[in-house]
Amino acid sequence: MDEDAELRNPFPSPPSHYTNYTTHNLHLLSLLKERVPPDIDLASVNQNEILSDQTDVPDWPLTQLEKPRVDWILEEPEPYYDVFGDRWFVKDRIPSLGESGNVQLYPAEPHVDRRPALQSILRSMLVTYSHLTSSLLAPPPTASSQPDVPPEWQQHVEWITVLGQNLMAAANELRPVQARGNLETMMKRQLELRKEETSAIHAKCDALEAKLQDLRISLDAVNREKQPLKTSETENKVQLSSPQAMLTAEDLLRWAEEIR
Repeated sequence: MDEDAELRNPFPSPPSHYTNYTTHNLHLLSLLKERVPPDIDLASVNQNEILSDQTDVPDWPLTQLEKPRVDWILEEPEPYYDVFGDRWFVKDRIPSLGESGNVQLYPAEPHVDRRPALQSILRSMLVTYSHLTSSLLAPPPTASSQPDVPPEWQQHVEWITVLGQNLMAAANELRPVQARGNLETMMKRQLELRKEETSAIHAKCDALEAKLQDLRISLDAVNREKQPLKTSETENKVQLSSPQAMLTAEDLLRWAEEIR
């Protein structure tokens, strides 16, 4: 009883054989592995004969100091390990209601449709609850009634408890399906948001492109209006700068002498 209580303790004491893990014993174990051929099991040899030249060879087998083989656990059909007196499976899975020692009213196979069974459980719960309310209105048992027979309301309460356990267990087994559904919905929503953001960016780019096109057209129109003005100004400058329109000083003196 003390060992069971110690195993179930959340903070158990170290096992009693931890004192065997000394430097000397570990050295003896390494020597034993070196002297024994690899094709021979260490547990089948006489360690006292092989280590006769060593001192303080223990009476218990040195193979107890080896680390546990994890591959041995994985070779089991349902690999498990025990910790603090509780058994844990390597492949984490939720035990079914029947495996837990309770009454299971729905199919245990995951590929079988459970909706008909769950609907029957729900209807049975409603009917049992109605019978429970009726039994509570019944008069209390008399002294002449059988003491070993439980009252009717107690039977209804126990049956409602069993039905509730089946509904909760069936709902809990659907948690992975619900998680996958929620994840799929979240991913679809994220995809829709990215599509909406991409569409908004494209619409903004189209609007900016249209504004730039309008600016290009306006700039071309302004340039076309300025070209005739530049042409007329150039022609006037050419006419004023021609030799016929300009008078030199010699022409002016000659004109003054002719007037005299």
